[in-house]
Amino acid sequence: MSATGLHTTEHGDDGPRIVFCHGLFGQGRNWTQAAKALSSDHRVTLVDMPNHGRSEWTETFSYVDMADSVAGLFSPADPVTLVGHSMGGKVAMVLALRHRELVDRLVVVDVSPVSYDAGRREFAGYIEAMRALDLANLDNRADADAALRDAVPNTTVRSFLLQNLRREGDQWRWQLNLALLGDELEALGAWPELDETSDVPVLWIGGADSPYVLDEYAPAMERLFSRVRRVRVKDAGHWVHSERPDVFLDVLRSFLD
Repeated sequence: MSATGLHTTEHGDDGPRIVFCHGLFGQGRNWTQAAKALSSDHRVTLVDMPNHGRSEWTETFSYVDMADSVAGLFSPADPVTLVGHSMGGKVAMVLALRHRELVDRLVVVDVSPVSYDAGRREFAGYIEAMRALDLANLDNRADADAALRDAVPNTTVRSFLLQNLRREGDQWRWQLNLALLGDELEALGAWPELDETSDVPVLWIGGADSPYVLDEYAPAMERLFSRVRRVRVKDAGHWVHSERPDVFLDVLRSFLD
């Protein structure tokens, strides 16, 4: 646990530093496959975002606060390549705008610097189903999976959500701050008003089948960042790095070289 209250995991001992920021409902360990692949020639840091994983919970939510918290992990003497997906991508963009001296390169994965309405109802449904789970009378993880099946029929998504379920003694609990995230879904989908711009080199990766990186969002990205390279990955949706991991790593390595 860092002084900022963020839990981090490290892979690799030498080379430039890469930091991964996960999306909503995720954890730093979601990036383990990529971290291991890069650890032979990079120092890789996986961060649990505030209110997720083993990081501390907060009483309020804002992308500026999250970005400033993550920025506390870095030093201008050792600027990083910052990789963020979805919610983590917005955190990474805000950090690069507010703390340019800390970021050598920025990789934004399937999110844009815009406010979204699409998907909010879906995420609200996930949170409602998770909060409705009777943890006091839950016997095992299989029962939790069965209880969520009607509300979350997609097996992959259900398994992803259940990564947040932890057993302590004879009690189950959600590791993430469901109450705050549920209350702040509108803010999670929004983009903060910022005056800063940045010349940090940006790799903007989107899934070709995803609605989160569209042509109409390009002007918003280019107003904030003057050096943007956009890549669309075929046969991939929002979780492009897990749906096409080999392609994602190839594109990332090309940007790093």
